[in-house]
Amino acid sequence: MPQLVQRYTVPERVNHWVVAVSFVLLTLSGLALFQPELFFLSYVLGDGTWSRILHPFIGVVLMLGFGRTMIKFWNDNKITDADRQWMKRIGDVIRNRDEGLPEVGKYNAGQKYLFWTWVVTILLLFVSGVVMWQPYFTPYFTVDVVRVAVLVHAFSAFVAILGLIVHVYSGVMWVRGSLRAMTQGTVTASWAKHHHPAWYRSVSKGAK
Repeated sequence: MPQLVQRYTVPERVNHWVVAVSFVLLTLSGLALFQPELFFLSYVLGDGTWSRILHPFIGVVLMLGFGRTMIKFWNDNKITDADRQWMKRIGDVIRNRDEGLPEVGKYNAGQKYLFWTWVVTILLLFVSGVVMWQPYFTPYFTVDVVRVAVLVHAFSAFVAILGLIVHVYSGVMWVRGSLRAMTQGTVTASWAKHHHPAWYRSVSKGAK
């Protein structure tokens, strides 16, 4: 039986899936509200009316959940010189050429940049979403401010959704074994040594 290493606790995993489900529901209902040809997606939340009502409330859930993630993993995602060197060799990373790459801690540079992309876009989505939230907050803003909020919301959503696609692909298809971390909370020691050697050493020392 392979040696297992804990990567995420139960509360961390629950929070991750709350954020993930919220993100997917917001993506589907948002596309339905934004593009008439995709209106059929609104039936995920019942219909168009329920999508308009529930979309912003789900956004609040996402913001609270992601806020917890942001605080919890802020330090783990700080960009270092090793991360910059790792990004310079992104071609080798894509080709799975690991020889000579800078050692990776809990997260690699790609994961870190995605984290910060979501920090920016989700904050922008939340703020612009509040401005657009009728009938509660929109009346307090001018028409021009609301128009800018709509543009910011659309652009931020586009970037965030692209990030989601990359995240799902890399976690499920590209780096095999990653999904186990968010379903069972553990990874194999061999997986940790290969993909996150610096993190594995720190965890191993802490366990002694």
